[in-house]
Amino acid sequence: MDIKHKNQRVAIFIDIQNLYHSAKNLYGARVNFRNLLLEAIENRQLIRAIAYVAKSDEPGEASFFDVLEKTGIEIRIKDLQVYPDGTKKGDWDVGLAVDAIRVSQTVDVIILVSGDGDFVPLVEYLKALGKRVEVISFGRTTSYRLKEIVDDFYDLDEKPDYFLIKPTKGIAEGITGKIPKLIKIKLKKEDNKSKDENNDEKGDKKDER
Repeated sequence: MDIKHKNQRVAIFIDIQNLYHSAKNLYGARVNFRNLLLEAIENRQLIRAIAYVAKSDEPGEASFFDVLEKTGIEIRIKDLQVYPDGTKKGDWDVGLAVDAIRVSQTVDVIILVSGDGDFVPLVEYLKALGKRVEVISFGRTTSYRLKEIVDDFYDLDEKPDYFLIKPTKGIAEGITGKIPKLIKIKLKKEDNKSKDENNDEKGDKKDER
């Protein structure tokens, strides 16, 4: 039975890496964390919202962190580890689990924003403490076992237009990227027309001389 009420105290823990890669691979888009937060809370009392990120010094990373903070989300940051063989690691599984257990003492509901099956033992432990545990993530990339044991699972795949921000192409990107064949022909004709006009102007100038 789905038991939610306005007096419940809620803490949200967001696995940014898991969510980022799922949104990118499934939709080629970014997550709208403001809408995600509103949906997760559902008019209940938000006590803490913490996001776990691996710092990689990529362009736009700082502005992304700013957006999270302005949304009211605390940020836990660790440097992305790069090994000699080229593999990278920046998961926060243990850190997130420790925070969730610690904060669970002061809340009624723990919401995990991740589809990672590694959190199954954490969910089982929190439920043994008598806590309500919910998961929000993309259903197609979420562990079956995780969906099975939580008190409520919210599938982001059901409302992608609401939870995602799709990148908009600028003029330059649109021209250099894939464009329909008819548009290419039109651009070519306009380019040839401009060349002809330039040649006519040069010819008129010669006649004037």
